[in-house]
Amino acid sequence: MIQQQTVLKASDNSGAKSVKCIKVLGSFKKKTAKLGDVIIVSVQELRNKSKKTSKVKKGHVCKALVIKTKAKLKSKDGSSLSFNNNSVSLMNSQSKPLATRIIGPVPKKFKKGKFAKFANISFGTVFS
Repeated sequence: MIQQQTVLKASDNSGAKSVKCIKVLGSFKKKTAKLGDVIIVSVQELRNKSKKTSKVKKGHVCKALVIKTKAKLKSKDGSSLSFNNNSVSLMNSQSKPLATRIIGPVPKKFKKGKFAKFANISFGTVFS
């Protein structure tokens, strides 16, 4: 579960290394974000190699899609899915990814719906 002030890893090549959650989007009283939710983040740290070619700067505020969480996600068939860290992929205001690659696998539930582009630019998918 991700809430305000949670520091997350950016698992894409947008140039950000770590981001901090500012707000969980959704309903009016929603306090935690799960896998597949959209949050607003602030860039805390940049990757060393891409400081000149980075698409974001330190302190930049943008939307992000939660791709991996440590909390278990249980599916209808009884299997569960969890990752080693909490990570996000940055997106612009039109819900398109800022990056061209996502490092590591993303859940299969992104293949359908409005986040299909995130599944297409990742290196692999995981069941669920």
